[in-house]
Amino acid sequence: MLSRSRVLAVVNQKGGVGKTTTTVNLAASFAAAERATLLVDLDPQANASSACDVANSPQQIYDVLIGGCVMKDAVRPTAQSHLHVVPSAPDLVGAEIELVNLPNRERRLEAALVNVRDSYEFVLIDCPPSLGILTLNALTAADAIIIPLQCEYYALEGLARLLETLERVRGSLNPSLGVDGIVLTMVDLRNNLARQVEAEVRSHFGDRVYQTVIPRNVRLSEAPSHGMPVLLYDPQSAGSKAYTELCYEILNRLELSDPPLSPPTLAPMPTGAADSLAAPSRPETSARSATQTAPGSASATKTASDVSAAEDTRTASTGGINGHVA
Repeated sequence: MLSRSRVLAVVNQKGGVGKTTTTVNLAASFAAAERATLLVDLDPQANASSACDVANSPQQIYDVLIGGCVMKDAVRPTAQSHLHVVPSAPDLVGAEIELVNLPNRERRLEAALVNVRDSYEFVLIDCPPSLGILTLNALTAADAIIIPLQCEYYALEGLARLLETLERVRGSLNPSLGVDGIVLTMVDLRNNLARQVEAEVRSHFGDRVYQTVIPRNVRLSEAPSHGMPVLLYDPQSAGSKAYTELCYEILNRLELSDPPLSPPTLAPMPTGAADSLAAPSRPETSARSATQTAPGSASATKTASDVSAAEDTRTASTGGINGHVA
């Protein structure tokens, strides 16, 4: 039972399996379902941050982990009223070294979340493609993990190593850590190997594999360059519909707050800090984003209007790519 919040780490040490894509779009889908959601970008590549258009923040997860600020001071709003983000930056690479000599180095993220997690129904952590100290912090802080798994042979080998690490974390740091589910990503059922891998994973892991699968979809690749989740970029795309379906599959497993929690009011940024940030350039948003909705959600329509209004106030960008998610 979910009393107040559920912390989910999206983890797989293999790169390119859809961790960031899953974290960003699942968080956006929870938010569209009017569930207060916090996304913590724990990857130095900071792709989740740019995909939510919150790059170049003055306080980041690096500052939180080394004790430079508290978590609530690093939380930033997004175009969705129910989605907040703790952004990352390349500076986070240094945390791997700096945390070595700090006390309770594996529990820095867990301690930082204590004062904010009950303000949200979901906290999603985007992990780096490794099993280092940052990922260990995520596993220690999490209630459960979500494992994105690409339907290919090498992904299966990586899954075995990840589950071994999971058992070690349970034995020493987080005995209650569970596996919420395995989500199959970049699935092309026209491919024989994809069908074989899916069948093998389902036969071995049973109901721990989500019924929803995420297809290969060009809109999922395009959305980050516009600084938004695919739900806002093209809500009618196959990728958007798949992540919305995955969201409700997860929600239906849980006992949630009724009525839903309202997202917390964020403290304003320090005077002059916002003006000092360089606004990232990006292409004009497609007209499709102005008419988006999410199934069963009143807030999605409000969010779409907010995004459209924000775009109207911008001058047309000359291009610029914020970066693609993993």
